[in-house]
Amino acid sequence: MNKKIYNIGVEATMEVIGGKWKPIILCNLRYETLRPSDLQRKIPEISQKMLIQQLRELEKDNIVTRKVYQEVPPKVEYSLSSYGKSLGEVLDILCSWGELHVNHLIEKGENVQLNCNNI
Repeated sequence: MNKKIYNIGVEATMEVIGGKWKPIILCNLRYETLRPSDLQRKIPEISQKMLIQQLRELEKDNIVTRKVYQEVPPKVEYSLSSYGKSLGEVLDILCSWGELHVNHLIEKGENVQLNCNNI
């Protein structure tokens, strides 16, 4: 079996949480357990197929937990695992920098808006 080699720690981090949707999913799961339909409402730009794919990858990496309730219709909820909660500071820093960046764009005269009440 070949050994996986990372040249810098951020490579390992980005392998798990990289991409367009995973950080957004994680920020939405940060403070509450959500069903896939709730996540879809909070992230309207993501397709259902992509959402489920990203959740499965995060579950495989032990970042989120999936709880299935045996009822009709079946109910599924996602939350951050204990291990996933260790990303809290990383997510805070990403969020803070994003807010700083939006303010920078506004100061440059760009037409942007940040709706922080979605999370």
